[in-house]
Amino acid sequence: MRLLRLSFLRTACALSFTALAVPGALAQQAFPGEVETALARAKVPRDAVTMLVADADGVRPPRLAWRTQVPVNPASIMKLVTTYAALDLLGPAYSWSTPVYVDGTVSNGVLNGNLYIKGQGDPKLVLERAWLLLRRVQGLGITTVSGDIVLDRSAFDGAIENDPAAFDGEPLRPYNASPEALLVNFKSVNMVFTPERGGQLARVSYEPPLASVSMQPTVALAPGECGDWRAAIRPDFSDPNRIRFMGGLPAACGEKSWAVAYADPRTYGLRAIGGMWAEMGGRVGGQMRDGRVPAGLKPVFEFGSPPLSEVVRDINKYSNNVMAQQLFLTLGLTQKNRGSFEASRSALGQWWRDRIGTGEAPPVFDNGSGLSRDERISAAALGRMLQVAWRSPLMPELVSSLPAMGVDGTLRKRALRSGGAAHLKTGSLRDAAGVAGYVHGASGRRYVLVAIANGENAGAARAAFDALVDWAAQDN
Repeated sequence: MRLLRLSFLRTACALSFTALAVPGALAQQAFPGEVETALARAKVPRDAVTMLVADADGVRPPRLAWRTQVPVNPASIMKLVTTYAALDLLGPAYSWSTPVYVDGTVSNGVLNGNLYIKGQGDPKLVLERAWLLLRRVQGLGITTVSGDIVLDRSAFDGAIENDPAAFDGEPLRPYNASPEALLVNFKSVNMVFTPERGGQLARVSYEPPLASVSMQPTVALAPGECGDWRAAIRPDFSDPNRIRFMGGLPAACGEKSWAVAYADPRTYGLRAIGGMWAEMGGRVGGQMRDGRVPAGLKPVFEFGSPPLSEVVRDINKYSNNVMAQQLFLTLGLTQKNRGSFEASRSALGQWWRDRIGTGEAPPVFDNGSGLSRDERISAAALGRMLQVAWRSPLMPELVSSLPAMGVDGTLRKRALRSGGAAHLKTGSLRDAAGVAGYVHGASGRRYVLVAIANGENAGAARAAFDALVDWAAQDN
C-alpha cells in the first residue's frame, strides 16, 4: 500500500512539473487588464510580483505564470507548507499529550510530594484547556501540593527562545511569542475594561490571573471620543511584577478588550499555572519552578490536545504564528527525535524531496510560520505542492483549513466582486504580501493560485491580487 502511495505521489509530482515548467513565451504573457491596472495604481512594479494560476489537477499549461521560478519571501503563506507536511507526516487525527506525574502519596486532599506537568508541544493549551488539566489534578483528590509544582519544558531545545522585540520591535504583540514545549495560552494576558454604569471607573479583569503579579483592578474613565484608547490608558507593562495604567479610558469606548504578551515570557507558564491553581482553591507548600520529571516516574494521566485537523484550521484561518512554530518543532521532534528548529528544517527538507520532488528549487525553511526574513519559496514550487495536495486524500482537511474569501478568517472582509469562491492562505509582513491556495472557477474547474509581492510597497499589491482571484474565478 505504501509503495502504491509513493508511486501515486511520484506520478502526481511529474504531472505538476510538466504543467508548471512553462515555456519562456508564456512566462512573458500579459497580465489580466484589471490586475495590470491595479498594480499600476498601487505603483507596484511587475518585477516585484510573482503570480501563478494553474489547474489544480496539473494536466494543462498554466493560465498565467509570471516569475514563477524566483524564490521569494512568502510571509505567512509558508504555513501552507508546514501544515500540509504535518497532515501528511502525522495524519489529521494526530494529537499531543501533556502527561502529569505525582511523586508522593495523596491523603486528605494533600499530595505529600511534588506535582510534575510535562509539555510535549501542545499548540493549543489555552486558558480553558489549562483549567481543565488542573481540574483533572483536583479530580485525583489533590487540593494542596506540599512540595513543588514543577513544569518540564525539556522536549523543545531551550535555544528556541528569543527576544520578542527582535523581529519587528513589537514585544507586546502576542504573535511574537516564542514557542516552547509547555506553551500556556500563547504567553498572553487578555484584559477586559468594563465601565461602571454611571460611575467614574472601569473595572479591569485579567485572564489568566498571574501568580505574584500585581494587576491594577480599575482605570479612571475620561471624557472625549474613543479614538486611540490604548494610548489613552497609558499602560505600563515594563515591570513583570506589576501591570498598571496611568491614564484613563474614554467613557465613549464602552467595554474594550486587549490581549498583550507578558513582559517576562520565560516565567509566564509558572505564573499562569500558579495563578489558576490558586484561583481554583489549590495551594502549594513549596514553589512553582522549572525542572524535569524524575526518571522512571509514570504519569497518572495524560491530557490530550484537539486533533491536528483542528489545530491546522486555527493556524491557517487566523494565521497563528506561535501555533505554526509549535507544529514545525513537533515535526522535528517526531521525525528526528529532537525538538529544535534545525531538526525541523531537516525533517521538512526530507519530506519535500520525498513527497513533492526535486523539479523546482526546494523551499528555504526557518521557523515554518513565515514570521521570518529568511524563508523563501518560488511560486512554481508552492504551486506544485498545492497540486499534489489537491490529488491527495488529505485535500479536504487542507482546503477546509484555509480562509474562505469573504467568509471567515483573515479573508472575511475581502469578498470577490464576481461572487466567486476561493480558499486562500494570506501572508503579510512589512515587505511581503500575498495569497495562495485554491480558486473555484465558474466553469466547475479548480485552480491553484499563488500571488506574492516583495518590496517596500508589497502591501499595496493586495487589490491587484484580489483582481487576479476574480479573474481566475471567471473562466466560463
